[in-house]
Amino acid sequence: MAVLEVKKLNICAMRKDEKEIMQTIQRWGLMQIDGSAFEGTDVEIPNTTEERMKLERAISSMENALEVMETYSPEKRGMFASLEGKIPTAADRLDEVYAQRNKLMETVETVNSNMKTIVENRVAVDRNKVAMETLEPWLLLDVPMDFTGTDRTSFLIGSIGKTDTVEEIYDAIGEYVADLSQIDVTVVSKDKYQTCIAVVCLSEYEKSVENGLHALGFVRISGSFSGIAADEKKRLEDENLAMEKENEDLAGQIAKMAEHRSEIRMLSDVYRATAKRLEAMNYVPQSEKAFFISGYAAAKDAESIAKKLDKRFELYVDVTDPAADEDVPVILKNKGLGSSVEGIVDSYGLPHKGEVDPSSIMGIFYVILFGMMLSDAAYGVIVTVTMAVLLKKFKNMEESMRKSLKMFMYCGISTIVWGVLFGGYFGDAVDVISKTFMGEQVSIPPLWFAPLNDPMRLLMYCMIIGVIHMYVGMGIKGYMYIKKKEYANFFCDVVLWLCMLTGLVMMLLPTELFYSLSGWEISYPASVALLSKILAAGGAIGILFTAGRGRKNPALRLALGAYDLYNITGWLSDLLSYSRLLALGLATGVIASVFNQIGAMGGDSVFGIIFFIIVFIIGHVFNMSINILGAYVHTNRLQYVEFFGKFYEGGGRIFEPFKTGTKYVDIREEKE
Repeated sequence: MAVLEVKKLNICAMRKDEKEIMQTIQRWGLMQIDGSAFEGTDVEIPNTTEERMKLERAISSMENALEVMETYSPEKRGMFASLEGKIPTAADRLDEVYAQRNKLMETVETVNSNMKTIVENRVAVDRNKVAMETLEPWLLLDVPMDFTGTDRTSFLIGSIGKTDTVEEIYDAIGEYVADLSQIDVTVVSKDKYQTCIAVVCLSEYEKSVENGLHALGFVRISGSFSGIAADEKKRLEDENLAMEKENEDLAGQIAKMAEHRSEIRMLSDVYRATAKRLEAMNYVPQSEKAFFISGYAAAKDAESIAKKLDKRFELYVDVTDPAADEDVPVILKNKGLGSSVEGIVDSYGLPHKGEVDPSSIMGIFYVILFGMMLSDAAYGVIVTVTMAVLLKKFKNMEESMRKSLKMFMYCGISTIVWGVLFGGYFGDAVDVISKTFMGEQVSIPPLWFAPLNDPMRLLMYCMIIGVIHMYVGMGIKGYMYIKKKEYANFFCDVVLWLCMLTGLVMMLLPTELFYSLSGWEISYPASVALLSKILAAGGAIGILFTAGRGRKNPALRLALGAYDLYNITGWLSDLLSYSRLLALGLATGVIASVFNQIGAMGGDSVFGIIFFIIVFIIGHVFNMSINILGAYVHTNRLQYVEFFGKFYEGGGRIFEPFKTGTKYVDIREEKE
């Protein structure tokens, strides 16, 4: 377990080299620029916000264009495309792409403009379709839709509620007009909801006719149409055909321009790197001829950075130790198993100054607990082989993803071991298959014991693992106290607690309660029994009188001591949490066995074999998936609560080196 030593770098260089120096540091990605180093001073710090925002708008346009290209010319990707990572690209290649930026941005603007037109056309087509549906009832009307009459006559077009006969319409009008001979009503169309009508009358009767029609729910047609309905519909159909043809042409242009997709991605990453550099410039003060950089780097990299910069540029670099009270960023560095679980530690919180990195020790327990929960050798083989193949196949995947896959590979190996110990191979698949299809049951006996046959035995071992896990946590706490030379805290907060807990455990082992739970009969000599009582009593008394140390009031000290003693219930609760190892381990085996039994219901026949294969595959894929998820979640919980709760606080500041921040390419420089 290692938290790397961090050094502070202070750089002073000429303004003429500023861009090149910043680019160099950025591409190395080894140094975090400290923006707080010059806070409260009068030095000038450039404001690059406007220039950065311009780049970010260009990046946004490129991303929109790439999405459009993917829509009209999708790339062929495998199911594991997300693991491929960034494409290694030489810096010189990016310089070539940047030289073509104007042409590429024209392509981006054309793609986005085409997409905008396509969307507008789609909206217009939909609007025209709605209009055509509105015109449908009026297609038999040979009068323009906006015709309102002549000098002496009025023409009313609209709809009323459903009516059965024209006489009903005349009767309604007759309530307001005495001479119906001066009125002509034509039913253009009708359906179960409405009747569309056209009414001609003398101009002086218009108001009265409309009043009569209102009694039937008359609504004039909207004035958005001007010609004859059939002609209007034909015009709208022609418009839609033209817009759909235009959309096809525009989509074809986009698909053709998709050949520039890779260059656009590179250019967007060049802009990202530039935007990152401009953002960092906000923390780089400058004078008329010089500029200053202050930041952090791992001790193993700091001297190398200084030497390389001094070799390339005319500058001054000072490498120093950070101040004792300085909040330096945390850099974890582990190998193998410890490295693979750094993401789990990071999710909880990096160690703060003075804390140890728990990754390596936690990693050991992590894979043990995970494997014990999944506990099927066949599942373990599948997980291990899958992770190993993915790690070998995808060399350029993101480092965080690589660490996660390595962690699951180690967990798969642990699962194989526990599966062999417990005799789990797709549950009891060997027994079921041999008995159902071979007529004679063949079994692979567990190397240790079968949990389904002896669950209480497994529970006891789960509790033992839990005690070891928590004791190791207390041991790390003690190590940190000794490292800080806080010997009183080590004795009072670690030694006394371990004495009391050990004494209580020793007192429990020879009791009837323990025997009834475990079936293990344990007896001590009188001297060992006395020792257990002394340890328990001595630890409890010590905690009672020392937990409140530092308080002057004796009563308050005792009260705090009694309250601290109450935390023994927390230890009991934590210990019981390890029963989830039993629960999930049994769940894996039971569910697997159930699917095996269901599959065997088809019997020894062609149908039975096919049925078994289908149930076997679906059932075990489901069982493995759900139990891998359960093992992952509950293993994390046992680390975060039961283990970290004993010694770990976290809250360290993450090391965020000044990098290119690319999305698609991994910039590779020539080796010096």
